[in-house]
Amino acid sequence: MATDSIRSFEDLDCWKACRVLRIFVARSLCKVLPKEERYRLGDQLLRAARSTTANIAEGYGRFHYLDNAKFCSNARGSAWEVLDHVITAEDEQLAPEEITIEARAHVQKAVALLNGYISYLRRAASTKPALEGGSSPITSNE
Repeated sequence: MATDSIRSFEDLDCWKACRVLRIFVARSLCKVLPKEERYRLGDQLLRAARSTTANIAEGYGRFHYLDNAKFCSNARGSAWEVLDHVITAEDEQLAPEEITIEARAHVQKAVALLNGYISYLRRAASTKPALEGGSSPITSNE
């Protein structure tokens, strides 16, 4: 990740992967659920998927490495929550197998990228001074 090319949370690969996951859940997974499950399991899936990108954005705005890492950990938890709901859909035969396989792949990619970003933030927190004046940890001149 080239730090000088990050201007917003939207530039983070982990946010991009979570966005793909969120869009997949909304446009593909929820649409194939039986009507009665769209407001049960579908609502839970959407909330968890939306939480992934929202937590990354909120953490990015905190301007402190460890605060940012905490919110990214929350995003990772929400991604795993999406996976649990996908497993529920599989177990209860609520969605076609090809959809659940694709959903699993999106979750795995998002979690892997989040793990890398969280590791970076934790290393940065232990080696760099706390930021002052509201500059992002990614775009600061280091």
